[in-house]
Amino acid sequence: MNDPSRNDVSPEQAEEAVRTLLRWAGEDPAREGLIDTPRRVVKAYRDWFSGYGEDPAEYLRRTFEEVDGYDELVVLRGIEFESHCEHHMAPIIGRAHVGYLPDRKVVGISKLARVVDGFARRFQVQEKLTAQIANCIAETLQPRGVGVVIDAQHECMTTRGVHKRGVSMVTSQMLGSFREDARTRAEFLRFIDIDGH
Repeated sequence: MNDPSRNDVSPEQAEEAVRTLLRWAGEDPAREGLIDTPRRVVKAYRDWFSGYGEDPAEYLRRTFEEVDGYDELVVLRGIEFESHCEHHMAPIIGRAHVGYLPDRKVVGISKLARVVDGFARRFQVQEKLTAQIANCIAETLQPRGVGVVIDAQHECMTTRGVHKRGVSMVTSQMLGSFREDARTRAEFLRFIDIDGH
């Protein structure tokens, strides 16, 4: 993984880049209100893009097999996330719904939320984010099926360009039984309150 703390750009160089952008926008980086802005922006970027320093699959490696034969859907709804569009570096704010059909083992539910955050805290395209989450769960847990639905608003569309507010984008990735069995897919969508109409 690319860890921002271990790359060849120093925090001082990153701060200077912010000062350059401030000057380019017509501001004076030495103005009282902006003196500490470069440092704050670099600190914010370290948080917003911390996913580059993580391996989301690692969160799924500790599983539980003592579940008394439980083999029905496990669904975590409404996982709020913030990401950034890789085309304009503008925020993407949304909710992910994740479900899987276990095959003898389950994972702690907070780990599913951590997988979402691990991929969201990178520059993203929503379609890719959806697929990355589903593929990570499928490859690491080896369940009978995985479903991921993401509903998000893209600030690159609401604050620039076409300026359309209140519009959200919905993407889904269905793997295994979620793709092959219409009943499993329908049950998952019913659990997350998306009926396909």
